[in-house]
Order: sequence, then structure tokens, then C-alpha cells
Amino acid sequence: MAHEIFERLPRRFRDLCAGVIVRVDDFPTDEVLDEMEAASEFDLLGLFQGTGLPLQSHDDIARLPNMIWLYRRPILDYWAEHDETLGHIVRHVLIHEVGHHFGLSDDDMAAIEADAD
Repeated sequence: MAHEIFERLPRRFRDLCAGVIVRVDDFPTDEVLDEMEAASEFDLLGLFQGTGLPLQSHDDIARLPNMIWLYRRPILDYWAEHDETLGHIVRHVLIHEVGHHFGLSDDDMAAIEADAD
């Protein structure tokens, strides 16, 4: 579902994500929970790990690929407690995680979500 939703996002947004890997895991690792100071394994719906576009340089040494993590169980838990569709939640998490780390504002992300509808 995450990959299908990603493919339906506007092309200009997907182009910003060239080389980004999208992964789905049940929960964040203990290390991520500690780093993000999360109180519970259900606190994080997603995470971007890597070097955002504004910080990248052509002179950078080789590094690990940028990754977006979607956390299945927290997303399902959120879905069970809200009236939003699962697809809407997954799309929102994708846009949010990529957007902030690529320097997009909240208004930019809202416009992208509106275009994806």
C-alpha cells in the first residue's frame, strides 16, 4: 500500500525522493525510540533517516541511502482510533516524513496532499 500511494503522489514530489528507500516495519527499533525520546513504541508512525536535500552536496563521500520508515502497528493503531482511511494516514505519513527533511514547509506538504487527492 505504501509503495502504491507513493506512486500516486505528484511527480514533482516523487522526483525529490530519487533514491529514497521506503520500508515498512512493525515498530521502530529501541535505538530509534530512545533517540526520538518516544514514550511508547506506538508514538512514531514514521521516520526519515538520511541526509536531506538541503544538506546534500555533490562532493559528499558515499553514504547510506536515505530511507523512510513506516511503522505498521502504530499506523494501524492510529487508524483504529480515528475516522480517517488507512490510505489517507499512510499518504500523510509519507508526505510528512519526506517533506520536513527535504526542507518543505507545512503549506507545501498540504498542497502536495491536496494534489494527490
